[in-house]
Amino acid sequence: MSDRLNYQRNYGKFASNFKSSLMALQCGIIGITNVGKTTIFNCISNTKGETNAYAFSATKSNIGVVHVPDPRLYELEKHQVTDRIVPTTVEIVDIPGLAKGSNKGEGVGNKFLGDIRNTDALIHVLRCFDDDSLPHIDGSVDPVRDLETIDLELQVKDLESVEKKIERFERASRSGDKDAKHGVEVLNRYRDHFEGFNNARTLSVKDDERKYIDDLFLLTMKPVMYVCNVDEKSAISGNKHVERVEEFLKGRDAEILVIAGAIEAEIAELESKEDRMAFIKDAGLTEAGVDKLVRAAYKMLNLQTFFTVGPMEIRAWTIKTGMIAPKAAGVIHSDLERGFIRAEVMKYNDFVTLGSEHACKEAGKFYIEGKNYVVEDGDILHIRFNV
Repeated sequence: MSDRLNYQRNYGKFASNFKSSLMALQCGIIGITNVGKTTIFNCISNTKGETNAYAFSATKSNIGVVHVPDPRLYELEKHQVTDRIVPTTVEIVDIPGLAKGSNKGEGVGNKFLGDIRNTDALIHVLRCFDDDSLPHIDGSVDPVRDLETIDLELQVKDLESVEKKIERFERASRSGDKDAKHGVEVLNRYRDHFEGFNNARTLSVKDDERKYIDDLFLLTMKPVMYVCNVDEKSAISGNKHVERVEEFLKGRDAEILVIAGAIEAEIAELESKEDRMAFIKDAGLTEAGVDKLVRAAYKMLNLQTFFTVGPMEIRAWTIKTGMIAPKAAGVIHSDLERGFIRAEVMKYNDFVTLGSEHACKEAGKFYIEGKNYVVEDGDILHIRFNV
């Protein structure tokens, strides 16, 4: 089964029954209760969570699969007639609202903090709108205060994890374990960092010292982006609440998105693409805010996309940045990784500019790559294999 004709004939089977070598990565949506997290989650996910005005009414996290918007798929279709287009996906977890004392179990917070630990990156939603009909749990709208509240809850939980490991390492170091002694020194730096109300991701340590905290899956080590959930009139230019968030996060290299959850909910209710685009244009936007959010989350997870293009389907596949060709082939099916011979590669820009595989070959833009080839974002791959 090494020739490409058989590969394409069987491609539908691989695509529908693939056994991926890339474990699903999750992006968690967090924030104070009643900030609009679930409204935003419902706009992007195939799973719908219940929304209401009551704090701590949610008893479990919602997990949904989200399609990653990628206009390149439809550009590829212009040059290859196909039966279907399949976008890549990412998992989003809507974690119920936290509050002061979550690390002690307030609002069943301990369970939700555990859910955060299982995610790979975080989307922190901040309430940046005023609404008297939706009272804030702390009595007033203050997104910076809310941000600090969540950070503190995560820091306290991380501090507990680090202190427990320090105790274990101190016992080992007393018996002469030099590595444990060095581990205590590194962990003490993290403890001091947390006690100074800082997040783990901001502490500078050597690469070989990260091994001492890797197994702790620290909550404040996860990459995070911030979503300012604003009212409809603030969707384009933001408001005073957004300005305060931007000022507070200045210098932190933090990504900040402004999204009007109420508008996004209305857009999501429209069935046709034409109606959605008309609504977006009338609102003065260039695209749905949640589309920007999903792409940003995908990038934050350190993911990129390669394509397979054929008459049966054009599909986007997710890989970790820096993945080599055999591992990328394994994302399609384990057989392709096991029997990998070579990858035939076209660059997206070459393909859509020249218009066909034949034209790419004629122009010298059709590449044969071996087992050490690092797949790049937008690569179009044909995998040669033999099992």
